[in-house]
Amino acid sequence: MNRTLALAFPDAHCELDFTTPLELAVATILSAQCTDVRVNLTTPALFIKYRSAQDYAQANRAELEEYIRPTGFYRNKASSLIGLGQALVERFDGELPSTLDDLVTLPGIGRKTANVVLGNAFGVPGITVDTHFGRLVRRWGWTAEEDPVKVEHIVGALIERKDWTMLSHRVIFHGRRVCHARKPACGACVLAKDCPSFGTGPTDPVTAAKLIKGPETEHLLELVGL
Repeated sequence: MNRTLALAFPDAHCELDFTTPLELAVATILSAQCTDVRVNLTTPALFIKYRSAQDYAQANRAELEEYIRPTGFYRNKASSLIGLGQALVERFDGELPSTLDDLVTLPGIGRKTANVVLGNAFGVPGITVDTHFGRLVRRWGWTAEEDPVKVEHIVGALIERKDWTMLSHRVIFHGRRVCHARKPACGACVLAKDCPSFGTGPTDPVTAAKLIKGPETEHLLELVGL
């Protein structure tokens, strides 16, 4: 299934825009309960205003909240960003650390965010168990676990470590484009023959094809002969 996903999504990548590890950490914190598209519309102005950990540490709360308001839960997120900036200045000389153990001690950063940052900003393999990832690996029968940390470890044992980051991207791409929560495009899915949940969504290829989203649609349909 991993090999098939690699054929389906050869260009899978982090869909949050960033140029530095700190920007990626901030964008990932903002992405909680918010789409990547919305975050990417919000962060350009934010990243011009706040360029360093020191900038977040010394931020005017009301002003910061206005910058990030479109992403929702902006008061909690502002607290996380200010706390993150202060912790980085106090403990890491203003630089984002590059280990899981250090990252998860920072405000606003749990294992999911840490693995996003490690895999995409530092090149350290990590499995990102977001809602799409957890939903799909359970749907595929890779694990029945609900706890994200257990899911991370179980899937990590199935896949070579060097592939962890790309696997995360491919699964998330597949979840956003094909294997939707309520109505997966089963009849037009490249994983149909290997999926124990085939039939959860429409199995008619023409009906299913209409459910596929994203710029890869034509490529995905070609792979299944549609």
